[in-house]
Amino acid sequence: MVSNPVHGLPFLPGTSFKDSTKTAFHRSQTLGYRNGYAIVRRPTVGIGGDRLQFNQLSQAELDELASKAPVLTYGQPKQAPPADFIPAHVAFDKKVLKFDAYFQEDVPMSTEEQYRIRQVNIYYYLEDDSMSVIEPVVENSGIPQGKLIKRQRLAKNDRGDHYHWKDLNRGINITIYGKTFRVVDCDQFTQVFLESQGIELNPPEKMALDPYTELRKQPLRKYVTPSDFDQLKQFLTFDKQVLRFYAIWDDTDSMYGECRTYIIHYYLMDDTVEIREVHERNDGRDPFPLLMNRQRMPKVLVENAKNFPQCVLEISDQEVLEWYTAKDFIVGKSLTVLGRTFFIYDCDPFTRRYYKEKFGITDLPRIDVNKQEPPPVKQESPIPEDKDRRFVFSYFLATDMISIFEPPVRNSGIIGGKYLGRTKVVKPYSTVDNPIYYGPSDFFIGAVIEVFGHRFIILDTDEYVLKYMESNAAQYSPEALASVQKHVRKLEAPASESESKQTEKDPGVQELEALIDTIQKQLKDHSCKDNIREAFQIYDKEASGYVDRDMFFKICESLNVPVDDSLVKELIRMCSHGEGKINYYNFVRAFSN
Repeated sequence: MVSNPVHGLPFLPGTSFKDSTKTAFHRSQTLGYRNGYAIVRRPTVGIGGDRLQFNQLSQAELDELASKAPVLTYGQPKQAPPADFIPAHVAFDKKVLKFDAYFQEDVPMSTEEQYRIRQVNIYYYLEDDSMSVIEPVVENSGIPQGKLIKRQRLAKNDRGDHYHWKDLNRGINITIYGKTFRVVDCDQFTQVFLESQGIELNPPEKMALDPYTELRKQPLRKYVTPSDFDQLKQFLTFDKQVLRFYAIWDDTDSMYGECRTYIIHYYLMDDTVEIREVHERNDGRDPFPLLMNRQRMPKVLVENAKNFPQCVLEISDQEVLEWYTAKDFIVGKSLTVLGRTFFIYDCDPFTRRYYKEKFGITDLPRIDVNKQEPPPVKQESPIPEDKDRRFVFSYFLATDMISIFEPPVRNSGIIGGKYLGRTKVVKPYSTVDNPIYYGPSDFFIGAVIEVFGHRFIILDTDEYVLKYMESNAAQYSPEALASVQKHVRKLEAPASESESKQTEKDPGVQELEALIDTIQKQLKDHSCKDNIREAFQIYDKEASGYVDRDMFFKICESLNVPVDDSLVKELIRMCSHGEGKINYYNFVRAFSN
C-alpha cells in the first residue's frame, strides 16, 4: 500500500514511500446484523485501514463558513439522513445475463466431418462481473459436455483488463482462452437490462448448425428385400393382439345332449387357436378352463394323412394343405373343430375393427341364440269321473279371492270337502309380470273358469248373485245378466206333483244328506243349535216347514248363523223352493245332533 503522509507534495515516484508495517489490506465490512435483521453500515476506513477522507473543503470555503452564522437566521438545521448504501452483491444478487453463442472446432482425424459446430451459453454474473461458459448436454453425443469454463473473471486483453457487461452484445466475437465465440442472441432479461443502460443491441443472428448432426437426422435409406413371409415381423407386429369370438356347441339332438357356450381365441401373432369353456355357478360341471389348448388348427389334410390315425399323427406342414386363418372365423357361420360344430354368434369390438380394416367387413351383428320357450300346452281333463262332480264356488268381493268346496257324495270314491282355500286365481295365458285375476264380471251361467289347469263350468247360482248383478249391471255384459235372470226365474216356477215325487228319487237327495252330515261335523259346537228350530217355528204359523227367504236370513242373522260359509250357502241353495221360500226342516237338521 502506497501512501503519502506529507501534504502538498506531488504524488510522483520518489516522493512517496511504502509503509512496511502494514500487513492487512482487507476491505471494510458494509453489511451487518442487528437483532436478526440485516443493516447497512457505511464504511469509515478504506483498504488497509486508512480512514476515508470525505467532505473535504477548500480554505476559502472554510473561511466563508466560519464567518456565517445561519443558526441565528434559520435556526438549528436538521441533519439530512444519510443516503442508503446497497452493496453490489446485494443489488445484483441472482441477476445473470445470458447470451447464446457457438464456436467452431476442427476435427482432423475423421473422414465424415472436417469441423464441428458446438453451441454454448455464456453467463455474465452482475454481482461480481464473473463469467462462465456452459455447453448443453446432448445425449449420446460422445463429446464431454457441460461446463466448459467455470465461473471466474475473464481477461479481455494482455494488459489485465477483464470483460465487462458493456463489452457484450449480439453479433460480435469474443475470445476466451484462445477460443473465439460468436454471440448470436440473448434472452429477454439481458435485452431489457442492456437497453436500460443505454447500449444499442445488434440484431439477432441465426444459430449455426453442425453439418454432421444434421446429416444424421436424415432418414436412412431403406432396402426392401423380397421374401415369402417373415414370421418375426408377424410376431412383432401382432404381439398381444387376439381375436375373440363367442360360440355355442348345440348337441341337444343327441341323448343327454345340451347347448354349451364357448369362447374362441385366435392369436394373430402365430395363427394359433384356443377354445375356452364358459362356466356358470352351480352348473354341475368340473371347472376345466380349456376345451382345446392353444395350437394351429388344420383345415385340409393331404390325402395320405386322412387315412392315418390322427391320435398318433404329429401334424406338421407336410401333412396339412391348408390351415385355419382369421378369414375362416366369421360371425354367423359355423366351423368344425375336433369333430364338434361351433356356431359363432358374436365377437368383441377389437375383432370387429380388425375385420373392417383387414377384410372390409363392416356388418357383423350379434345373433340371438337364445331358444324361445314353447307356448304352454292347454291341459284337458281326460278323467270321465270328473264329468259328474259338482263344486260350490264362493267369490269374496272384499278380497277378490275364490274358494271352492266339493260336497261329499257317498260311495263315489272321491273325498269331498275343501277343494281350494281362499286365494286369487290368475286367468289362463296371463303373464307373470302382469297377472290378470278373475273378477266378479267373469262369473255367470255357462262361464268356463280355469283354476290351475282345471276347467269348471258355472251351472247354477243363488238369488243374492242376481241382486248384486242387477245393482251393478255396468260390470256385466247383457248376455251374462240375462243368463242369470233366466235361470233364477226357472227355479221360482212351481213344480208339479210328479216332478216333486221324481225329485225325492233324485240323486240330489243323497248329496243333501252328505252335505248335512259334513256341516254337522264342522259346526257341531255352534252356540245356536238348541234355539234355531224354535225360532223358525214361531214364524211358521201354518207349520208348513217353509219360511220366506227374507225372514229366513233375518232369523239366521239374529242367531249368528254363519250364512257366509261356503257349505252353509250350498245347503241354503239346496233347501230353496219356488216362490221365494226355504225349507227350514232340512236346514235345521244340519245344526242338530
